[in-house]
Amino acid sequence: MRLWLSKSSEVPLHEQITTQIMLGILSHDLPPGERLPSTRGLARRFQIHPNTVSAAYSDLARRGWVERRRGSGIYVRPFTHDTTADVQLELDQLISSFLQAARTRGYSLKQIQHRVGQWLALQPPDHFVVIEPDEELRSILISELSEATGRDVVGSGIEECTGGEGGAAVLTGGVAVAMYGQAERVQAALPAGTTCLLLRARSVVEALQGQERPPVEALIAVVSRWPGFLQWTRTMLVAAGVDSEALDFRDARERGWKKGLAASAFVITDAMTAGDLPAGCRARVFRIIADASIAEARGFVEQFFTLSTSGATRKL
Repeated sequence: MRLWLSKSSEVPLHEQITTQIMLGILSHDLPPGERLPSTRGLARRFQIHPNTVSAAYSDLARRGWVERRRGSGIYVRPFTHDTTADVQLELDQLISSFLQAARTRGYSLKQIQHRVGQWLALQPPDHFVVIEPDEELRSILISELSEATGRDVVGSGIEECTGGEGGAAVLTGGVAVAMYGQAERVQAALPAGTTCLLLRARSVVEALQGQERPPVEALIAVVSRWPGFLQWTRTMLVAAGVDSEALDFRDARERGWKKGLAASAFVITDAMTAGDLPAGCRARVFRIIADASIAEARGFVEQFFTLSTSGATRKL
């Protein structure tokens, strides 16, 4: 994984390291079990103090993103997925591609018959259910997923999807999707046997790919209703060498956020807020969901979804 560090930025170096490693884990640039560079190795690479790297690694370990292995180093912590749910999802995908494929993978006929019977007893899904506790992030994910798949998308918090009649009602006829970082909480809350597609976040490399470097004198506005987007974009841009003095951050939940926005060289925003920008703004939409996850969602639609008469989004 590539890292960008800007020593002239007001964003602390340890925060730049922490944020980029977290994005690397979410985007799978850093897969579970990946060994991170040693503290001294990373410090030598960027000519910074080892304590800076150590502080970043300690913060990541405290928040559960990495784990220290005695005498070995720092590793990306694997998420503890429910193995039964993983097997069921794999079988679901194999059944859709032909029963023979499952047999060649070593599954017994009894296992296959059990899952096929469950699928036949259910109506095919016709929409996605984005399960995300952060309401603003949830709205962005709904917008991106709806635009990419052309299907109905609704949103829900984690608590609303717990087992029982209420949770079953939220998920009826839909396919649960969640960000990879919420995998453990969501899978623990969902009713047993529920399929959940996990979405990867775009990596820093993926987000910057194809983007032209702005002129030094250009004023860049960053607008979003989600504070996490503002923080992520700030860290990404200053780490890439953009002068922080040229950045104008605006929370679209606040009054007057549109004032003078069209005077910016361009506006970096999310898929949800892009539709609310004033006329004349030159928008660059940075998307949250990785291209690979969008492709997976589209493939799921092609294989399993029923015909839908509307592509409109809905939110619970």
